[in-house]
Amino acid sequence: MKLILASTSPFRKTILDKLGITFETASPEVDETALDYETPQELVERLAIAKAKAIADKVDDALVIGSDQVSVINGKIIGKPHTHENAVKQLKDASGQTVTFYTGLCLYNSATQQYQSEVVPFNVVFRNLTEQQIDSYLKKETPYNCAGSFKSEALGIVLFEKLQGEDPNTLMGLPLIRLVNMLERENFTIL
Repeated sequence: MKLILASTSPFRKTILDKLGITFETASPEVDETALDYETPQELVERLAIAKAKAIADKVDDALVIGSDQVSVINGKIIGKPHTHENAVKQLKDASGQTVTFYTGLCLYNSATQQYQSEVVPFNVVFRNLTEQQIDSYLKKETPYNCAGSFKSEALGIVLFEKLQGEDPNTLMGLPLIRLVNMLERENFTIL
């Protein structure tokens, strides 16, 4: 069976490349608007399934990977800042706090129309940051298209006190440990 990543995210593609397997990428057309009263966990699981199914419906005999992620501070979803001012606010809010990233993961078998899905949490504990540190970081890395206003795989690591989770790839949007287990249940072996 061929493997398809239902995402055009360069971050997710780079993560999946770590496994050294052949796969295609495809852009799912999915409305990512949260539903009323939907928890962050319910949102990312629903979207991961919807993204995988959107691609699986167009292909025969493929395993399709869907993923979606949100970050949460004090129960509130925070998205991509897009501007310097929004990023400053996000990092001020995160300073001294724990930010939880929820990643929805789905592996959809287009031949059987069956899927596996999970929500994988990952916590980032932020250092107490000064305004000067926040401004300096944002000017050096400009993470305005990154949820939470940082790039953990780069200079953003200096913002953290500690990371808590089973798989560091989860923080960047694709929990490989869980994905490998899902693939093995579909008799798709990596090694």
